[in-house]
Amino acid sequence: MNWIILIIAGFFESGFAFCLGKMKEVSGTAYWLWGAGFILCLTLSMVLLAKAVQTLPIGTAYPVWTGIGAVGTVILGIVFFHEPATFLRLFFITTLIASIIGLKLVS
Repeated sequence: MNWIILIIAGFFESGFAFCLGKMKEVSGTAYWLWGAGFILCLTLSMVLLAKAVQTLPIGTAYPVWTGIGAVGTVILGIVFFHEPATFLRLFFITTLIASIIGLKLVS
């Protein structure tokens, strides 16, 4: 169950990075709404990470959490912010995913 909580925490990490990206594009009320989304996602991500590390080793949980957040943020950047999807960028994201899976398998 704590692995599922950790994965959800990683998704919320991508969510707060996405909100930051949207805050760059807007002003006024929309800026503050995306800012509220950032605070909400940040809080949920941290609370869920804290819950997950109650039973998972921190040396595994933290890299998995940041890896999920990093991969999710790159994918969101490519899809929503039109960032480049070069071969090397996708290759290194793939190696990061393989590393996350590897950490899960050896824990």
